[in-house]
Amino acid sequence: MRIDILTIHPGLLEGPFSESIIKRAQAKGCVEIVIHNIRDYAQNKHKQVDDYAFGGGAGMVMGIEAIDILIEKLKKERQYDEIIYTAPDGEQYHQKMANYFSTLENIIILCGHYKGIDQRIRDHLITREISIGDYVLTGGELAAAVLVDSVVRLLPGAMSDETSALTDSYQDNLLSPPVYTRPAEYKGWKVPDILLSGNTKEIEQWKLDQSFERTQRLRPDLLTDIKNE
Repeated sequence: MRIDILTIHPGLLEGPFSESIIKRAQAKGCVEIVIHNIRDYAQNKHKQVDDYAFGGGAGMVMGIEAIDILIEKLKKERQYDEIIYTAPDGEQYHQKMANYFSTLENIIILCGHYKGIDQRIRDHLITREISIGDYVLTGGELAAAVLVDSVVRLLPGAMSDETSALTDSYQDNLLSPPVYTRPAEYKGWKVPDILLSGNTKEIEQWKLDQSFERTQRLRPDLLTDIKNE
């Protein structure tokens, strides 16, 4: 898989992509992540990529020219399955989207900034607009990092135990059950006896029951989604 990220602040992404699973996935060849500085494609001597909004209003807007030039350059090099814009007013991101994106070959992620991007980019170049929550960030870089992390960890070979991702919260519209490790007792706080019993069938049923209980208590909306499917 290849992920091209378009940004005016490449430094914001260097840290997240040089640690943990994402670092290992790149080293193993599971994913290629390429960060592009949009300013490199600006056609003015000051490398300015923003301007005032037509019609007035506070804040600056990212212009269309440099972004269009960069996207067209990339599209000449390979076919892209999705061109994603991280936007606070986009479609709410969820696990099923991450699962879908992990099946693709090539994607572009455009990180917005300022008051946003020229609407013509959204109308003519973007195929998917994604929001990671109902709040506004300074730029789309952190949202892009969240998206990339959620996708890369699902790629074959990215995790040492590939089945681990399949039991994460939200994979079956359920929250994960509580987990414990050694010691079995600490300060009088004990691990549930069932987990120490060795009875696989009963343990799996306990985990399922716990998932339903936690989902009902913390995210009952997910159970409604199950009923509607």
